[in-house]
Amino acid sequence: MYHPAGMRRAGPILIVVIGLVAAVIAFWPNLRLPDPSSPDGSWRLIETKLGLDLEGGLRVEYRALPRDGQTPDADSMSVIKEIIENRVNSTGVSEPVVVVQGSDRVVIELPGATDVDSVRTLVGSTGQVDFVPLGTTPASDGQIIDLAVNEPLFGGDQVTSPGIGTDQNGRLAVTFSLRNEDPDFASQTFSDFTRDHRGEYFAITLDGTVISAPVIQDTIPANGVIQITGGTAGFTSQDANDLVTVLKFGSLPFPIEEVSSEQISATLGEQFLSQSLFAGALGIALVIAFMLMFYRLPGVLASFALIYYTVVVYAIFRFVPVTLTLAGIAGFVLSVGMAVDANILIFERMKEELRLGKSLPAAVEAGFNRAWNSILDSNVSSLITATILYAIGSSTIRGFALVLIIGVLVSMFSAVVVTRSILRVVVRQEWARKASLYGLRDDEFIALGATRPSRRPVRADV
Repeated sequence: MYHPAGMRRAGPILIVVIGLVAAVIAFWPNLRLPDPSSPDGSWRLIETKLGLDLEGGLRVEYRALPRDGQTPDADSMSVIKEIIENRVNSTGVSEPVVVVQGSDRVVIELPGATDVDSVRTLVGSTGQVDFVPLGTTPASDGQIIDLAVNEPLFGGDQVTSPGIGTDQNGRLAVTFSLRNEDPDFASQTFSDFTRDHRGEYFAITLDGTVISAPVIQDTIPANGVIQITGGTAGFTSQDANDLVTVLKFGSLPFPIEEVSSEQISATLGEQFLSQSLFAGALGIALVIAFMLMFYRLPGVLASFALIYYTVVVYAIFRFVPVTLTLAGIAGFVLSVGMAVDANILIFERMKEELRLGKSLPAAVEAGFNRAWNSILDSNVSSLITATILYAIGSSTIRGFALVLIIGVLVSMFSAVVVTRSILRVVVRQEWARKASLYGLRDDEFIALGATRPSRRPVRADV
């Protein structure tokens, strides 16, 4: 059953717990937390990720080449863009930007890219996976196979459900199945082949390069799961993830070649970042000064809630993680203004209630209740707009929208829950029952439990 008193007691505890957790995530150096998306159960470093405009990174331009006498059209370039974007996103690069330029160019911007060669290899490969019989001739990992001499049994388009698992020795392995909709599909073909060629080598190649060349030890059932162990050295986490990415997102419809690449310096980004942080800090300081000047004690509490809000939002940015760009910082500053706007509505309503003769605790509750509808309407409108921007906008616009959504949600919590909970405690203290602490005159203010004399003249019947 709902119990208001119980909820009020739980409010301060919830605020303290959230604040402590946020402070640890925001400021604890080299903090690591379990990464559920990691196949080997590794822990992820909690860090602040910056975009290309702030941190620098790699910018690579590719050109799509003709194949079999056909040149890439707009639809093919759209497919190439989507596949490359999916591949790059799987590497963990922060907010990559992939755009089509002209009729045959794709430009990729990778903020904070550390392993440049790995990203280039993954992006630049056509992603053509083939399953090639080798007979009794062994092959080593990385060896180039002439597919004109060793004809593939089938291609990677027959692969379904790729994923990462472990073999019997606990090493990382890539697992997948083959299509089995009818007897002509690869699953039955491979089952028949493994039955008749035990003891022979069978290579899995990526763009003609051997990824693994195991020996066929037994017949693989038509509906069985195939496992690639990565040879004698085994797969690293990155190698396994790269292979699954190529299997999952398919082959490029046209081969691509790297036209140019450049390492973008973070010097300009650092200048922009320092200017943005200075402007944001100055803006917050001016807002706090305004709140203290016009709202006195409630302004002090609102300023604390604003600092609390900043720490929580920053912790969320690091935990998700959200890639911060100049546009994202602008969204954060905008959400700060909205958080202050909610407090102003609440405090002005509270003053009105005090002038009407309500006691201080009653005026606090009435102020929040009367301002709630306006706060809700304003923030919901902002959330709808930001959601639309996130759904249909470019990468930069989506970053701005995501920051704004997080900021608006946390600002509602800080204004309505944090400030309200602290005010409920403060207004019951003896030292807080002074009109000057609320920017009011003594004749406009009633302290806790006091009753204002009626202003109407008393008429006596004669």
